Amino acid sequence: MDVSQLGTIVGGVLSDIRDNGDKAVLAYEEKFDKVQLSQLAVTEAEIAEAEQQVDKNLYDSLVLAHHNIKAFHESQQFEGEKIETAPGVVCWQKSVAIEKVGLYIPGGTAPLFSTVLMLAVPAKIAGCREIVLCTPPNKEGRVHPAILVAAKIAGVSKIFKAGGVQAIGAMAYGTESVPKVYKIFGPGNQYVMAAKQQVSLHDVAIDMPAGPSEVCVIADAKSDTRYVAADLLSQAEHGLDSQVLLITTDEKKLQDIITETEKQLSVLPRKEIAARSLENSQFVLVADTEAAMELSNAYAPEHLIISTEDYEQLAGKVVNAGSVFLGTYACESAGDYASGTNHTLPTHGYAVAYNGVNLDSYCRKVTFQHLTDEGIRSIGEAVVCMAENEQLEAHANAMRLRVKDC
Repeated sequence: MDVSQLGTIVGGVLSDIRDNGDKAVLAYEEKFDKVQLSQLAVTEAEIAEAEQQVDKNLYDSLVLAHHNIKAFHESQQFEGEKIETAPGVVCWQKSVAIEKVGLYIPGGTAPLFSTVLMLAVPAKIAGCREIVLCTPPNKEGRVHPAILVAAKIAGVSKIFKAGGVQAIGAMAYGTESVPKVYKIFGPGNQYVMAAKQQVSLHDVAIDMPAGPSEVCVIADAKSDTRYVAADLLSQAEHGLDSQVLLITTDEKKLQDIITETEKQLSVLPRKEIAARSLENSQFVLVADTEAAMELSNAYAPEHLIISTEDYEQLAGKVVNAGSVFLGTYACESAGDYASGTNHTLPTHGYAVAYNGVNLDSYCRKVTFQHLTDEGIRSIGEAVVCMAENEQLEAHANAMRLRVKDC
């Protein structure tokens, strides 16, 4: 799609939502999600009904995933330490939660209830005071029950029926129903990513530019052909604009994986989506694992699966990747759902500069410092000297007064 056209479309929708609030969001829900809504907020009755609709196996799976995600993200909690940088000069940091965060949960071709846990669990651990969740309803005006149940398990109660650009705009600007937030999290299609980038220029922070999903699999002669094909297809079925990259050092393995991929593709319920995605994908033969890692690091994949015999050695050579899966059994699906790591990750090469969502994503580090009279004697003259040489006399004077008194 022409990027300039994309930006124009998204900008028009955002402007309308900023000016017209709920009325505009409801209109775009009718236009884009083909649903007429009387209100945006999900009711307590709808959440209670959803609990009755989710079967026990799925509920238990959500609880297990919640436990592991919580355990992994709790381990990331920051403990600030007071440091005396010079006699009488003490500096430290405190981690403070972002007060209001917005979570976007895609609903499109698949209801990503797992993303609810990935985004809401660290927000709760961080201590965010207000957590707002937006997700598109179906044509009957209902949110998928598993999304509502996952939200309840994670402790989120402010849920709104809004998808795509209109959801991002509602959280960025605030409407009569949807509270304005300070930072927006969550993946989405090209429209969602463009909306997040536009609102981040002036109105709200975002987690990262997370767009269409991707995976890179590195295989060698001993990799399990079935597993590799399954991993490629598990990513390809995400959406029409998803992408997979296979890098292998063995030509026979490459041909075997192509054959196996076609075999497994033929029986997938979402085979048409996966087939289209594979058209945007590449299967690459390289001379050795050194070349494989060089290509992978240049690609900077959202997900990187290293299913080679020497995966431990290659893991040390990873420079650019969102999340890495090592060995025969670490399929991407584990991280997508229940291993505990976060699946909200940078795509489209942004892994060269961005990391995935973690506990720090929901916090700010506030810096503190305390100086005694001894501290003034330790650094005062240096501060005055530096300020004078930058020709900032008021800066120099603020310290000079204290130097004279100490």
